[in-house]
Parts: sequence; C-alpha cells; structure tokens
Amino acid sequence: MKARISIISVNYNGLALTAAMIESLRRHVTTPLEIVVVDNGSVRDEAALLRERYPDIVVLRSDENLGFAGGNNLGIRVATGDCLLLLNNDTEVTDDTLHYLTKTLDADPSIGAVCPKIRFWAPPQAIQFAGYTPLTRITLRNALIGFGQPDDGTFDTPHETPYAHGAAMMVRRGAVEKAGLMPEEYFLYYEELDWSERIREAGYRIAYDPRATVFHKESATTGQQSPLRSYYLTRNRLLFARRNRRGTARRLSIIYQLGVALPKSVATALLHGRRDLAAAVLRGGRDFLRHKTGKE
Repeated sequence: MKARISIISVNYNGLALTAAMIESLRRHVTTPLEIVVVDNGSVRDEAALLRERYPDIVVLRSDENLGFAGGNNLGIRVATGDCLLLLNNDTEVTDDTLHYLTKTLDADPSIGAVCPKIRFWAPPQAIQFAGYTPLTRITLRNALIGFGQPDDGTFDTPHETPYAHGAAMMVRRGAVEKAGLMPEEYFLYYEELDWSERIREAGYRIAYDPRATVFHKESATTGQQSPLRSYYLTRNRLLFARRNRRGTARRLSIIYQLGVALPKSVATALLHGRRDLAAAVLRGGRDFLRHKTGKE
C-alpha cells in the first residue's frame, strides 16, 4: 500500500542525529511512511551509510550543500505521498501521533499546511512552538507561542497560525503545486516564513494541531551564537522584507533593519567581545545591498 505520508529530512554531517530520528519513527509510528533523506553535501558520503543501514528508505545525495530549502526541495521532487512532512533530522517522536496531522488536512481542504506541537528534547522538555504570532509590519518581529512554557495543557487548543515551523511542517501536495517549492534564495533561515506567505497567497490557511508532538534537539546543528547564524539572519530578514513587503512598508522595514537593528546587533556583539559575530552581521547587510542570495 502506498504511504500517504512522505517524511522528508535533510542531513548535513549529522548521521547520528538522522539515524536517531529514523529509529524513533520506526519505534513509535504505525502509520505507513515513506522516508526520504537528503544528504546535503556532507563531508563524507553519509548517503551511502544510510542506504546500507536502512535499505527500505529513499536516500538522495547532493555533492554540494543546497541549503535548507534546496535540500528539502530535492526530497519533495521524489516523494510520492499526498502529505509531505518536512522534519528536521535533529528531531524525534516519542508516540504515535503524526497521523493527526493528516486528519487535520483531510478535515479541511482550506488548510494547506499544519504543524505539530514542538517541544525541546532536553529536560524539562518545555514547549518550543505552539504557533506563531504575526510578524510586525516594519520591524519584522514576532514570537513563538508557548516558547519555554511547560506542556501543562495550556497550549492544547488547535488554532490557525500565520507561519509554519520549519522543524516540523506537513504540507498537502496540492498546496505545493499551487504555491511552488520552498524558496531557495535564503539558503538558511526565513525560508519557511517566506514559503508560508506563498502558501497563504495561494489561498490556503496554516494550522497548529497540538494532538501531534515532535521533540527538537534545537541548536544541535548550528548553535545559537554562531557567525553562520548571525550572517543569514541579518541578510535574510532584509531579503524577507524585500520579497514580502510592498511600497512604504518595504522601504521603512529595510531602513529600520539597516539603520537600527543592524547597528544594535553589531554593538551588542562587540560589547560581549564577539568581533566574529559583529563581522558576520556587517557581511549580511553588505550582501543584501549587493543583492547576493543563496550560500555566502
């Protein structure tokens, strides 16, 4: 029987994390799954190791790092399921609840994407995501609903969310066909927010379904205070403004990012002795002005 759910996960020098994710799916999920793993330019050919260990899954190898969107898009192109679950390789499941995401899509054809509750893997396993608040029009700031809160039932009500979370998001195939693939201009960070904009522009809504839970080993791959993260967040926030704001709002947002947010980030980094972070922020602003997209 053809699996309705295709799980697509991108691996980058993360064989142990990816294997743990696959093992958790096999241990807990009874719904038939197609698992597609994209080895996204790992230093060694981890695709070969994954094929040897898991001969029943689909493993793709890209010799170059295509970025988060590029890697996922490679997987989407070969996936056969009607429900495409993009799942970070640094996640695990501990129960059999992923099928609730398909139930949400089946119950309402206006929903194009749905996200589970996401909790941190590390104790006390607080909530990371129970939906997003909208991005502010000019400063492009928003918040993760439930972030850092205990999973005590407070965030167990399904609701609409303006944006999906890239660590775990299920998208119906029809929404991908209408909205297009995930935008690859960002390389890392902001691509799922931009894709959410495209999905909503295509006429779909995005939902949060707390009946399903995924645990996320946040920061296991890039770190919270790295030049890599600082560069892409700076450049891509500006790129998001250029692509998703119009007229005066676009101009004011870009002016704010370059004139207020960027200098503040540089000053904060220097105050903490992190010249590497300051330099990364400056490069991000410079490359935005040079219209540089994709990988740095």
